Amino acid sequence: MFNDVSSSALQVALGGLVARQRTIANNVANIQTPGYHAGTVAFEDALAATVRAGRPVEGLAPTTGISTAPTRLDGNNVNLDEQTLSHVETTLRYQLVVRALDNHFTDLHTAIKG
Repeated sequence: MFNDVSSSALQVALGGLVARQRTIANNVANIQTPGYHAGTVAFEDALAATVRAGRPVEGLAPTTGISTAPTRLDGNNVNLDEQTLSHVETTLRYQLVVRALDNHFTDLHTAIKG
């Protein structure tokens, strides 16, 4: 009952968004570290493709990488404006996924309760 496609996809999305938030925090914390390259997290395309193909999403993990954006003179490529916008977007997506999960479980509760 809790392993339906919707619940599973939302749980994977939540995990990906949490990983992205951690990466953004790490990027901002290292904004003055010479030679530091910003981390990236991707999961949306893989999740969408897996759901479209009808394959199970359990075990699907976010992909982490290193930004290839140009660096400053100190070799660091963290852009505070980009990180701030990514943080805001990720937070809004996180809230949307949590709300969707809440609605899903509310519907299940209503169906069980009768």
